[in-house]
Amino acid sequence: MELRRRFGLLSVTVAAVPLVLVGCTADRLPGTRQANAAPPQLTVTPGDRSRDVPISAEVGTAVKGGKITSVRLTDDKGAQVPTERREDASSWVPTSPLQNSRTYTAEVTATGERGRTTTQKTTFTTMARSPKPTITSILNVTGNQTYGTALPIVVTFDPAIPKEARADVQRRLFVKTDPPQPGTWSWLDDGKQVEYRAPDFWKPGTKISVRTGLEGLPIGKDAVGDVDRSATAKVGRQVSLDIDNASKQMSVYQDGKLLRKVPVSLGKPSTPTSSGSMVIMEKFEYTTFDTRGDPMGGYVVDVEDAQRLTNGGEFIHAAPWSEGDQGNINVSHGCTNVSTANADWLMGITQVGDLVTVKGTEVTLDAGNGWTAWNVGWDEFAKGSALPVPAGLKPTVTATPHPGAVAGGSAPAPARSNSGG
Repeated sequence: MELRRRFGLLSVTVAAVPLVLVGCTADRLPGTRQANAAPPQLTVTPGDRSRDVPISAEVGTAVKGGKITSVRLTDDKGAQVPTERREDASSWVPTSPLQNSRTYTAEVTATGERGRTTTQKTTFTTMARSPKPTITSILNVTGNQTYGTALPIVVTFDPAIPKEARADVQRRLFVKTDPPQPGTWSWLDDGKQVEYRAPDFWKPGTKISVRTGLEGLPIGKDAVGDVDRSATAKVGRQVSLDIDNASKQMSVYQDGKLLRKVPVSLGKPSTPTSSGSMVIMEKFEYTTFDTRGDPMGGYVVDVEDAQRLTNGGEFIHAAPWSEGDQGNINVSHGCTNVSTANADWLMGITQVGDLVTVKGTEVTLDAGNGWTAWNVGWDEFAKGSALPVPAGLKPTVTATPHPGAVAGGSAPAPARSNSGG
């Protein structure tokens, strides 16, 4: 099992010897077959009397000739520790981190043919608090907010996760959706960010629960995870924005229907807007763009109704100074300029997590410059997983949909600062 391999712990296997009955086959009494049914063979990890077990430990189970019917984990004071079963039934995961330097007992029962059972107890002690430096992780969703249908779950790390440790980290990142919409995680090459999405957009009304169960997890040879984080979210209405550089127009869709076309001015040739599929990350009724650290020269300007699209500072925002250019010519520093009235209207329509697609500009969106999970097709996205992705996990729509496609269709493939422009 993976847990046994990761922690180098002993396992305990219990198997009963079947009863041997003397006599001729023809004389077999009723119930003999039940008596001869062998009980399940059960292996549990951490192994009995294991020490220095990480507080991220799970109760691992492997069974032959039956199935797990009971798992109970208690601490050294007799209090039960709640656990949840992994979908593949390979282990039971404590719903919160175990505590350092404590002893725990797991009691596991497996039931086999004709009700024969095997019960195994294992007691283990967790390690003292690790002196190794921690890797900090940040989750992009917060408590019970409502988001758009293109929201990817994003976890960022500082410092980056080494490639050889990504599978272990990914295995401790949990996402549940109601109704179920399974997906996968995908890593950026640099290991500083991992994103989760399903093959299709979330359905409106979907409830999402996320947990990054990384506290105390050994990460590579030289670090451990910092803390567990969890959040719940709800998916709101379907809204998407399609921005066309050729026409200098933004088409705003809700539930697949065109609501409005909005004239825009994008980035001028020296500071072009990125083309690609991005997601609204933040919304500000009022903010200040300060680019005085830019080597190309900077400025300070106050703006209203700004919606962030990239880490690098591309926003949709009110730009009353360029209203005469909107729909005609590009004059911005990379942002999407709209009128004051349209910016105010957009703020009432959009949500963090709504898809924004820009096409026809001089440059393309870089991976990781914002929440870029939808900037590639599903097959390319799934290649970034450090764990196997189920082969049957595919988009329900294989053709590139209309920009205003409702949730459930697939998306087209195509240094955080308030720089703006």
